[in-house]
Amino acid sequence: MTAVSRFELILLLMAVILLLDLVARRFNLPRAAALILGGIGFALIPGTPDIELDPDLVLVLFLPPLLMSSAWFTSWRDFRADIRIILQLAVGAVFFTTLVVGVVTHLVMPSLPWAACFALGAIVSPPDSVAAKAVLSKLPLPPRVIVLLEGESLVNDASGLVLFRFAVAAALTGSFSIGEASLTFVWLAAGGIAAGIACAVISIFAVKRLRDTDLIIIWTFLNAWISYIAAEKLGVSGVLSTVTCGIILGWKQHEIIDAATRTRALSVWGVMVFALESLVFILIGLSLRGVLTRLSDNGDTLMSLLPATAAIVAAVIVARFVWIFPGTYLPRLMSPALRARDPYPPLAVPFIMSWAGLRGVVSLAVALSLPEGFPGRDFILAVTFVVILVTVLVQGTTLAPLVRLVLRGDFTAQHRSTLTEEQTRARVATAQPAAVEVQSLNPDGSHRHPRLFEQYSYRVRAATRFSEEKDTLAPHRIDHYNAVLAANAAGRAELLRLHRSGEIHDDVLHAIERELDLEEVNVRRFV
Repeated sequence: MTAVSRFELILLLMAVILLLDLVARRFNLPRAAALILGGIGFALIPGTPDIELDPDLVLVLFLPPLLMSSAWFTSWRDFRADIRIILQLAVGAVFFTTLVVGVVTHLVMPSLPWAACFALGAIVSPPDSVAAKAVLSKLPLPPRVIVLLEGESLVNDASGLVLFRFAVAAALTGSFSIGEASLTFVWLAAGGIAAGIACAVISIFAVKRLRDTDLIIIWTFLNAWISYIAAEKLGVSGVLSTVTCGIILGWKQHEIIDAATRTRALSVWGVMVFALESLVFILIGLSLRGVLTRLSDNGDTLMSLLPATAAIVAAVIVARFVWIFPGTYLPRLMSPALRARDPYPPLAVPFIMSWAGLRGVVSLAVALSLPEGFPGRDFILAVTFVVILVTVLVQGTTLAPLVRLVLRGDFTAQHRSTLTEEQTRARVATAQPAAVEVQSLNPDGSHRHPRLFEQYSYRVRAATRFSEEKDTLAPHRIDHYNAVLAANAAGRAELLRLHRSGEIHDDVLHAIERELDLEEVNVRRFV
């Protein structure tokens, strides 16, 4: 396939992605499931070019920006408050699932060496950050559950990749040292965090001095790849480096990035993340042909491997339940202080968290990275593909109805007490008139900008009243903003008429249109 053909294929895939996204919205399906199914259908069309995924390219192309985007919007305060549970999932659950899957794989495939069985366990043990973000963002979950699941998916790849490296080394060399593995894990984790901190410090220094919106946005993309690639070159965890860097920058971005840059950056990053996530899922579906080809070359089919594959998929799903339920209740049972601070959650919470273990492109890329001649390589690749399909298509599709069916109670940490959006808006409004008064007040006590001061004073009264009487005033506020939208539309129509009649230049059109756009975007948040 020529370079031009590859480019044309990418354009075709993007067009297919748009169509599949519309289908997913029409039938209320998870976008990830629709894209994978579309990719499978596309792969099975006769004449469709074969697509061989380069595992190293997949990881370095897709993972850093998607990890950076997720980490950027992770609440550090919430992440730190629940670090015990997140590590329990990201490290403990990964290790336990690897062990369970390894044992089950050896039971159903006795000819496969133990090290190869555990390599498969390490491949499918960590839930995927891309799949988690794509599915969880549309679910009516308590915020704390989202923090736990997304926090887990951000850092668990590091655990899975370490286990994978040692399992592969053991399979190829026949030796394994738990002491060496433990030290390596600590080094990879600590080194990755340190590398991420260093990249964040450098990035903050750079952003403060670039002072140009376009350059800053380009730098944020570069920084995602730099934090990952530099850490990998140093022999530490690129995943933890990128996540650490993203969390720090997400915390500091309110101080170092101005409003115009932040608004444009969010738009650019939003489009980029949508494109990358969509390509990830459709490429997973497209990889089916390669899996089937490898199996047929060895005289196998997915149907002949179905019993063993079903047992391993069941082990992947059940192991997460077995780990999460005791991990949720036993620590609270054993520690009265923990129980008082963080009471027992409803049973629905660990159930939903157990069912939300979706696998994705990282597992597929790691499976593809197995060296040729590795024991059971094609079987491992086929099982990995089926695990991804089942978790995304079955668990991902049923997650939303399950959440609505079983999740009734709340799940928040009792030690947290934060203001609502309405209360925060009232506090912000209260802080503004004093600054206006300083700029407006004359020495004789009169105001240079009396109307401006009155507007901000009115905002204080309106915001305070709405924070106290939200339910009563909500219909009135909607009517108010609908009137604003009507005025905005009338102004937009007049602006366009003036431009079409030749009374104003294009530059004037763009300037005033931008003001109307910003007003409309801001108002539609409340309607």
